[in-house]
Amino acid sequence: MEPTSIVQQLIRNENLQGVPATQLQWLAEHCELRDLQAGDHLFRSGEPIDYLLVMLKGHVRMFMMQGGQQREFGQMEKDDIGGVLPYSRMAIATGDAVATEPATVLMLHRDRFPEMIQTQHELTETLVHRMLNRVRDFTKFQQQNEKMISLGKLSAGLSHELNNPAAAIVRGASALKKHLSNVPEKFKQVISMRLTPAQVDQVNDVLFAKLEKGAETDLPMMQKTAREDELADWLEAHGMKEVYEMAETFTEYGFTTGDLDFVRTQVSGEFTEPVLRWLENVLTTEKMVNEIQEASNRIATLIDAVKSYSHMDGGGDKRQVTLRDGIQSTLTMLHFKLKTKHIAVTVAMPDDLPKVNANPGEMNQVWTNLIDNAIDALEDGGQLRIEARHEREFVITDIIDNGSGIPAERLDLIFDPFFTTKEIGKGTGLGLDIVQRIIQQHNGKVSVESQPGRTVLSVCLPVE
Repeated sequence: MEPTSIVQQLIRNENLQGVPATQLQWLAEHCELRDLQAGDHLFRSGEPIDYLLVMLKGHVRMFMMQGGQQREFGQMEKDDIGGVLPYSRMAIATGDAVATEPATVLMLHRDRFPEMIQTQHELTETLVHRMLNRVRDFTKFQQQNEKMISLGKLSAGLSHELNNPAAAIVRGASALKKHLSNVPEKFKQVISMRLTPAQVDQVNDVLFAKLEKGAETDLPMMQKTAREDELADWLEAHGMKEVYEMAETFTEYGFTTGDLDFVRTQVSGEFTEPVLRWLENVLTTEKMVNEIQEASNRIATLIDAVKSYSHMDGGGDKRQVTLRDGIQSTLTMLHFKLKTKHIAVTVAMPDDLPKVNANPGEMNQVWTNLIDNAIDALEDGGQLRIEARHEREFVITDIIDNGSGIPAERLDLIFDPFFTTKEIGKGTGLGLDIVQRIIQQHNGKVSVESQPGRTVLSVCLPVE
């Protein structure tokens, strides 16, 4: 393609409107052309970015790998301008650019930039404006992408957390339905017995004492097995069959052979088995109902945590906020990830900690980014500690992990946009940048200290 033809195409480029033709002539004369076929890379992730790019024809798709998936972050079509621009700090490609059809690209090496800045003022100004717009658009894309990635992590963990109690409710309801189908026959045996009110009261006293105490869920296995065997032997010795489920239920509710002897002395011998089976039936029903109730309460707790985390009942204004509430709801949302890595969590926040004037939703973004980063930095079985204190007119919250730490040469960079210590594709480098901007908007400060075995991210907020 002849320089004259290139200049004519540049003149018609809306992104270069207002640039004198002489300066476009300079651009055409100092550039080189590159032709691409469909599937060719214009650049690859990790490679140096040394050229200003002007698309003369064709189409290029740009994408990066995040979370093991390709995520498109832009396209370049005819007349689009990309690559490195004047005053840009871009040095390394963060993604790949692949032609989807035959394309021709005009390329100006960064070595020409000093001359362009000195002599081609309107061209330089136009490209600088282009750079500012690109940074704003890309930052907005990455921030949205960061939120979607975080939401995906939370959704995955929440689905696992909800699945367990939901499955327990379905399983418990099914078992309860099957269990209740056996009640009529047992009820017939009980109702046909001729017991005095005093005898009934004695049996009821035993039953309600066991129900009030509740099931013993933490009994050591060997002790539990020994008690079950002892109860089963007693039941078989008194002429009963298929007694192991009964023995298991009685064991869970703390029955001993002494309790069984007491019941037997209160009723006639012929009624011992119907009465004990009726007791076992009531206890089993109670256990099943309790399991369903616990699972339902777990779901309700999770829903409350989601509601609190997303702040459904409030708008976007600042208000007096209890920091502990936001941190607890965030820990609930991240519980599955914490559980998966067997991370021990300690929260040490005084009950009399002053409230702060803050936007609850934005503060939950802060806690999510800081706690999620700490989880990623920890090995399996690591420790996470969250503590807070009141110092003069500030509340300081520390997120502490015992991971490997952040190298000293990187400490000054972790709050920079797009800087990340995570593997390629596992972080956008915007999490801590978002944290810092939110805290600054709240007239606070976020800082970091790190050494192997102890990293502390401190959030300092004013008490207003």
